[in-house]
Amino acid sequence: MNSEMETNDEIVIYQQEDGKAEISVILHKESLWLNLNQMAELFGRDKSVISRHLRKVFENDELNREATVAFFATAQGEGGRSVERQVEDFNLDAILFVGYRVNSKRGTQFRIWANKTLKEYLIRGYVLNEN
Repeated sequence: MNSEMETNDEIVIYQQEDGKAEISVILHKESLWLNLNQMAELFGRDKSVISRHLRKVFENDELNREATVAFFATAQGEGGRSVERQVEDFNLDAILFVGYRVNSKRGTQFRIWANKTLKEYLIRGYVLNEN
């Protein structure tokens, strides 16, 4: 799998139109990255559903796991203390594959936003967070 993500990656906030979720999205190597929890929140589905779809995508060789997965250091609260853990993140290709499978309106909204955000990033070299 890919190595740990660099700490100088850009963070962009995605706010869903229905206001039910606000998700911090990582911009890294010209792609967007989300972890399993973020995808579950994004698509309004249980983590087990998202995990099952990802497993099928990789088992069927629809995507190359090494090319679409990276690890990002995330601080988590455990027993009243903050612990840094390496969390598996998935790039836009994997996010879109899952989005088509869960077939949700939220997924469609995210695809539109992601396309606009990446175009802006590639043209300008940065993205303006507009909430």
